[in-house]
Amino acid sequence: MRAAVAVAQSMEDPLAGLSLEEVATPQAQPGWTRIRVRAASLNPHDIWTLRGVGHPAERIPMVLGCDGAGVTDAGDDVVIHPVLGDPNRGGGDVTFDPRRALLTETVNGALAEYVLVPDSCVVPKPEWLSFEDAATLGIVWGTAYRMLFTRARLRAGDRVLVQGASGGVGSAAISLARAAGARVFATARTQAKRDFALAVGAHEVFESGARLPERVDVVVDTVGEATWGHSLRSLQPGGTIVTCGATTGNMPPAELNRIFFQQLSVVGSTGSTRSEFEALIRFLGAAGIRPHIDSVLPFDEVRSGFQRLIDGDVRGKLVVSAPDAPR
Repeated sequence: MRAAVAVAQSMEDPLAGLSLEEVATPQAQPGWTRIRVRAASLNPHDIWTLRGVGHPAERIPMVLGCDGAGVTDAGDDVVIHPVLGDPNRGGGDVTFDPRRALLTETVNGALAEYVLVPDSCVVPKPEWLSFEDAATLGIVWGTAYRMLFTRARLRAGDRVLVQGASGGVGSAAISLARAAGARVFATARTQAKRDFALAVGAHEVFESGARLPERVDVVVDTVGEATWGHSLRSLQPGGTIVTCGATTGNMPPAELNRIFFQQLSVVGSTGSTRSEFEALIRFLGAAGIRPHIDSVLPFDEVRSGFQRLIDGDVRGKLVVSAPDAPR
């Protein structure tokens, strides 16, 4: 079968290690489900794998693609929950399992004709959700859902600031918070990105670092050093900043005096549980929300799609159609 494979790693030229090639088709085995992929989506996590960040060289080659949706050998339409692990090791929460992994970290991913995943990662796809939409949900929408509702405990009427609003997690957080009854502010570096934030549900948008009309109850920050100070200053006393990433650096000034004096909460969040992922899908159906897809690319354009991610030239998600399975 054809697959997009990380065959080498380079910090300076990550796409040099990307190969579209023929690999062995996985075979079904007890405890695992084989899925014929109908659509997959691109994530920055794949770029980090190609750069060699957080992915040891001994796990190369690896088929990329953390997110996907397709049809099982039994004919069921499904979407992949991409967090692999044992909830029992995490006290009932798979994201707390110290040995948890995302699809593509220890198991080949969905940028292929077929993918083999643990049975626990297979979630039924409702009819109202297209394969393309379903393929965007696992990483960014699952992460945003957990950040808002489990970790930050968002309530209707809360005021929310989303930093880096045009990215996958940011734009998902905007739509989810708006649908949950929050007042949503968003920041982005360009007018085009701010317009996109308005289109996906923000009430008001601002340049990065701009003073807000009022302080907020919750800040969703995936950016890190570049926005951290602004995130802390934007919170009302007792507010919560929830973070799932640090794309601009992970060592900002802590501002501990502000944190303890204003009794702010700094909360980390990673991935989602299967139950959260299933709740997310129900929420999308009830609220009438659909994922924000920038483009659907043919499989042969995977490289150009990853280049767009590197360049920051994406609004929402890039989806890739699966290569044709052999007849």
